[in-house]
Amino acid sequence: MVRPACAGTNPGIINVGQDIVTLARFSIAVATAALAGALFQGCSNAPSQVRAASVKPDGERHEAPDFTLKDSEGKTVRLSDYKGKVVLLDFWATWCGPCRIEIPWFMEMQRKNRDKGFEVLGVSMDDEGWDVVRPFLKDLSVNYRVMIGNDSTAQEYGGVDSLPTTFLIDRDGKIAAVHVGLASKKDFEDGVEELIHGKQASPKTVGMLLDLPSLSVRAR
Repeated sequence: MVRPACAGTNPGIINVGQDIVTLARFSIAVATAALAGALFQGCSNAPSQVRAASVKPDGERHEAPDFTLKDSEGKTVRLSDYKGKVVLLDFWATWCGPCRIEIPWFMEMQRKNRDKGFEVLGVSMDDEGWDVVRPFLKDLSVNYRVMIGNDSTAQEYGGVDSLPTTFLIDRDGKIAAVHVGLASKKDFEDGVEELIHGKQASPKTVGMLLDLPSLSVRAR
């Protein structure tokens, strides 16, 4: 399973003119920059500029690849079982800072919209599996189904090179929007509102350019 890296460090001592920047000071600087980047950009291996996606017109949507995974209770989850509902499908990991920011938003959306034909599904990409995911779900009292993903599932959805990567899927089982990295809460809410009610939501916040990889989703 591919585990995208948030940041790297460059060990050793760096000479700047007559000054010597020690490993400790350099590490602090790198860590600070990495933290700021992670909060707003997500975790990525191959950076390029993308925007948080708005909902696509019906004619531009492709069918979301089906999958069969197990949830925390060992029950089988198939995406196709949710056709007829609006689905927010979130690829995430416990070690991903931006994922931790978004998950409470998704829990709130689940509470508010479940009776309107809406479901959140989480796919954890943690290499350690349920050993780390179950305690995380319990600590946050996550109120939606979460499965453990694999390389096959990730590849079906374009590789998922960055976390979080979130798909909004319409009632026909087609991908209506893709968000790579940390998107705004309003962008998610507007997209969900539009898909639930079948109407144009309020104007979306375009959002700033993010240093994240583009994501190509191929049709089935």
